[in-house]
Parts: sequence; C-alpha cells; structure tokens
Amino acid sequence: MSRHQSPRRKSVRTRRLAAPPLRFFLPVTLLACLLALLVLRGLANNEVFHDNQVAISVDKTTVPPNLLTGGPVVDARGRLNDHPVSYSIPDKTVVLSFDDGPDPVWTPKILDLLAQHHIHATFFVTGAMTSRHPELIRQIVAGGHEIGLHTFTHADMALQTRTRLAWELGQTQLALAGVAGVHSSLFRPPYSSTADALDDWTWPVVKDVGKHGYLTAFIDADTDDWKKPGVEEIVKTAMPKVPGRGEMVLMHDAGGDRSQTVAALGQIIDKLEAQNYKFASIGEALGSSPTTVPVHGLQLWAGKAFIFMTGISVNLLPWLIGLLSVVGVLVFGRFALMMILATRHAWRTRRPDFSWGPPVTEPVTVLVPAYNEQECIANTLKSLALSDYPIEIIVIDDGSTDDTSAIVEEIAMENVRLIRQPNGGKPAALNNGIANASHEIVVMMDGDTVFEPSTVRELVQPFADPTVGAVAGNAKVGNRDTLIGAWQHIEYVMGFNLDRRMYDELNIMPTIPGAVGAFRRESLLNVGGMSDETLAEDTDITMAMLRQGWRIVYAEKARAWTEAPASMQQLWSQRYRWSYGTMQAMWKHRHAIRESGPAGRFGRIGLPVVALFGVLTPLLAPLIDLFLLYGIFFVDAERTIAAWAGVLVVQGVLAYYAFRLDREKPWHLVTLPVQQVVYRQLMYLVLLQSSITALTGGRLRWQKLRRTGEVAAPIVEA
Repeated sequence: MSRHQSPRRKSVRTRRLAAPPLRFFLPVTLLACLLALLVLRGLANNEVFHDNQVAISVDKTTVPPNLLTGGPVVDARGRLNDHPVSYSIPDKTVVLSFDDGPDPVWTPKILDLLAQHHIHATFFVTGAMTSRHPELIRQIVAGGHEIGLHTFTHADMALQTRTRLAWELGQTQLALAGVAGVHSSLFRPPYSSTADALDDWTWPVVKDVGKHGYLTAFIDADTDDWKKPGVEEIVKTAMPKVPGRGEMVLMHDAGGDRSQTVAALGQIIDKLEAQNYKFASIGEALGSSPTTVPVHGLQLWAGKAFIFMTGISVNLLPWLIGLLSVVGVLVFGRFALMMILATRHAWRTRRPDFSWGPPVTEPVTVLVPAYNEQECIANTLKSLALSDYPIEIIVIDDGSTDDTSAIVEEIAMENVRLIRQPNGGKPAALNNGIANASHEIVVMMDGDTVFEPSTVRELVQPFADPTVGAVAGNAKVGNRDTLIGAWQHIEYVMGFNLDRRMYDELNIMPTIPGAVGAFRRESLLNVGGMSDETLAEDTDITMAMLRQGWRIVYAEKARAWTEAPASMQQLWSQRYRWSYGTMQAMWKHRHAIRESGPAGRFGRIGLPVVALFGVLTPLLAPLIDLFLLYGIFFVDAERTIAAWAGVLVVQGVLAYYAFRLDREKPWHLVTLPVQQVVYRQLMYLVLLQSSITALTGGRLRWQKLRRTGEVAAPIVEA
C-alpha cells in the first residue's frame, strides 16, 4: 500500500534500505548458522551421513597373499603402499582393543579395570562419540592408552568414496585434536575382522589410508561381545588359539549394554596373567614410535573450535526442539482460534436481524493522501465518484514531484478538494486532511486504492454504535493475476482478514488498514491525531484508540481494491517497513500492560496476542523449515515430507475455509504449496531483518513503491 516519504533527518542512525543481497545477508546467515549447528549435532549423534550398509564380498584377487597369512597390523604407508607388509603381535603378548567408543557408562568401567591391573590398551574411537564425550578421550590419553580412528560415523568405508574416506578420517582427527590435543596414526575399518578376511572391497580402503599415513589394525580374536553371548563365551573366544602365541583381541566399549564385556574383561585379564601373558597397546607391542602424538598450532585450534561449536549444537538442540514445540502450539492454536472466532464473527454479523443501530446516512469526508500517485489517482477518484453514499473528498498532495495534482485538477469533480503541502510524510498529510474535514466521520484510503460503490456506506454503518471509534475495511489485492499477486491475495484473505475477524471478536483490533479505514474525528482528536513516531501510523493510531477505550470493528462488506507490490524487491520494502513499524508501535504502547481500564485490557490481552501471533510465531517459524531440511537430507526423508504435507493439508483446509468465508473463488489456492516454499520464506527473512534492525536500534525511511495503475474502478464484486 502506498506510503509517503518523510522529511530528511540528519540523525546518523537513519539509513536507507540496503540492496536485496544485503537485506538477505543477516537473516540468511542466521538461518544458515542454525542449520549448520543442526548438522553438527547430527554428526555428533551419528545421524548425519549415517550408513548401515555392509559390503559383502569374497573375491581376493587384488589382495597381496602375504597379507592374508600375516599378522593383524598392515603397513601400506609410503613406499610400502605397493608392497605392503604385516606385523604380528609378539608371543606371550596380548593387545586388548575396544571399538565404537567412548561411552559414558561402559568406557569408565573398562578404564578402571585396566588401571587396577596397570594395563595399557588400544581404543578405536569414532569421531561422533569423541565429539559427544570429550572428557572420556582425555581420560583415555591420561591413562597412557592408545587411540586409533574408527571413522567418524562408523560407516563401512568399502562402500564409500575416497572423498568420504578422507573426510571421515579428517573429521575424527579434528575431534581428537579438539578434545585431547592429539592425532593418531592407527586406523581400524568398521565391520572389519581378521587379516585373512581382506578382500577386493576392503583392500582399496587399506591402501588409501596407507597413503594418508595410517597403520591399519585388524584382529586375531573376535569375542563377538556385541551379540551378548554370555560372559563365559566372551572369555573363551578371547583366549589364544595357539598357547603362547600373541594376539589382538576385539571387544566393544560402546554400542549398547556392555555389562557382559566388563564382567568378562576381568576374567580375561586374570586368566592371561596366570599364563604369564603381558598386555600392551599396539605401539608398545610392536616397539614402534608412539601412534598417538600431540598436535599444535592451527590443527589444535581448529579442533578446539570444532568441539566448541559441536558442544553448542548438542546443548542447543533441546532448546530448539522446545522452541519448535512452542511454534507448533502457537501455529495450531492460532489456526483453531481463527477458525472458531472467524466463524463466530461471520455468524454474528450475517444474521438477518443483525444491526449496528439506525442506518448511518450523514455525509462523511474521504481523505486521500497522495505522493507521486499519477498512475493511480485517476482510478481512485473515479471509483469514489461512483459511491452510493454522500461524501466529501479531500486529496492531500504531499509534495508530489509528478503530475498527481494536475490530474486531480483536470478531473474537476465537484466534491473534490485538493490541498497541496510540502513533503512531510503520510501522518502529516492525514492530519492536514483531518483539520480540513467538514464531517464527523473521516474515511482514509491510499492513493493507489479503488473503492466499490458500496464501500463507504458499508464502512460507516458500524458508527451507529456510539462506542465504535474506528472501522477496518476489507482490503483486497487487485492485481492478483500474477504469481506474486496471487500469493499476496492468499495472504490477505487467509491471514489479514481472518485475523481481523478474530481480533474483532476479542475487541483487540491492532490495525486499521491504510487502504480502507474509517474514524470518528472525536476518537482521532482524543489521541492527538496521526503520529509520525513509527513507520506504521495506522497500527500506532489504532492501538492508541484501544487504550482510550474505543471499540474497533471489522466491516467485511466494505471492500477496497489495492495495488499490491509487483516485484519481490518492492514486496520486501513494504513488508520490512510494516514489520518494523508494528514492532515500533508495540514498543511505544508497551506501558499499557501496567495501566488499568480499557488500556490495561489491551495491554494484557491485545499486546500479548499480537506479539505471540504477529511477531513470535513467524519469527520462530523458520525452525519448521530448518528441521524439514535436516529431516529430508539427514534423517528420514519420507516421514519428514509426510509430516510437512500434513501441515500443508491443514493450512490448505484453513485457506479454503477463509476463501469461502470471504466469498472468494478458491482457484488461486493451487499456488499455495509453492507459496509455502518461496513466499513464506521471504516473509520470514523480512521479519528476521526487521527484528535485527529493531534490536540494533536502526531506523528506516519511507520507500515509495512504484505503481502501475492497473487496478481500475469500478469493481463491484469480489
């Protein structure tokens, strides 16, 4: 709807709206950061990129024969990549290795047992568990134990690309650096077994990790403790098959109930010590240089930053879920409230015996503030000329630089007065019009709006009730044949008009639309006229009147047709201004919460309702889309899309009902799914940017929207 330029101000805090890319930058960055935190949390919980597939292969045509009969440690590093070698665990030596951890329940119990026997073991940890339990990694390192990499997400690397393999290793090293300041040169593939199980699927993985400088550790004895076969069976399978021969034993310290593992571990240690076995980590057993080494500099600080952000993401998720629950309650609560109260409003006002009182017939003054409206002003005046109600028309030219005044004079309607003034902004123009109005009831409209012949008559009938101080009309989108126009048409019918019915029933109407509204002069003068203290003078004046105890109602039959913004850039400018102006008005009238009487009622009921449904709900609504994206790409796409489709169906039902209630043809609703994906996101960004501007103390100027004059008069029916 048309707005007017305010006088230039010298305040350094005043600034123009930035170009669209800059407008998007802050809110998009905020949403992108939240999505990134969700992904980090998903990584830490092994939800993102999780893959349970396991390769099945028996072909061994590419595996060097010496590896199939060699020891459990394969060295394919550097020059050995083409001629790999394997190492066996020395006789009378046992390496206890634990996979999949660390786990906050079972890893400490295992560490306590090992400490009691002064034994060092090797823990093959996943990056996900490392990120979630950093204190356990530090405890493992402090105990002199060895750490190896078991990938980040525990995916079978035989089924992944080399890029994925490098990422899994790199992210796990990043996590280790962040939690304990170390890197490891040991690697154990998930789902691996003994060295003789190497095949054409797993051998390329071993070669690739060798190129990255890793030793690959397989096993000699698999206890299958993850199957929970019983303590005795675990102990039995851990014993060396050949007496006196060294071996590497596989157990697990995470992944489920590991009570049998803990119980068996003590018995395994006791039995092997009784047979004069010694225990060592892999590096100690092979007599090699330490495989777990400290890191410094950029690697260390990058790891710390990664763990810090992961910690934030893990701790943030419960809050986000809580906020998402709040959004769900508010959204569906608003749906239910609008359905009930809008139905009640329609039933009450459409009853044959409904009446505001004796018919209002005295003439009224129609104020048309205009700034550079040469494309639209003729259609506006022609529509008023067809009015079936006696009116005086005052056009206030707010310092136009085009032919607006000339067109008004050329039309030369008998009941039209033209007032010229220097550019002072829309509030000043309206106040000038109020001062020159000849009648007690004043109708306000925008210079780009056209009325139906019955609009003024329908708009003023509620003034038969002496408690009514202002009336909101039914603003319609005239240029609805374009996609962006159709989206705004849906918004006007489904949002604004249903809201007004609801607010009417609650007697907390927060806004008289600038396109079509009527006021008692008495009510306007009581609150000091139109104020320029906010960018939403229509919301400001309405809230002020509610505080004075005036009743504000909605007249659905008083239809006005307005030219909605025709481009995304103009739409952004308009809604940015509306959102920011509404926040200003709410802040201005915040003291009503502490007041008594009608002002207190509005402050304790009206302001919270507007804040919840007009600011908080749409401000938090992007969480729905963030979780939608997260669910589609990282969790369960089918269930996520089904849930989103369910919400869309509910919205569609509400939209269809709103169109029926407003007597609109519902065929524009075919664009509703696309509107929810594109248009709604734009509105989110607008509100986020408005909130950021409000929090940072920024100020905006009026931005004149370009008009085409395509909404013509008269339009008789919706």
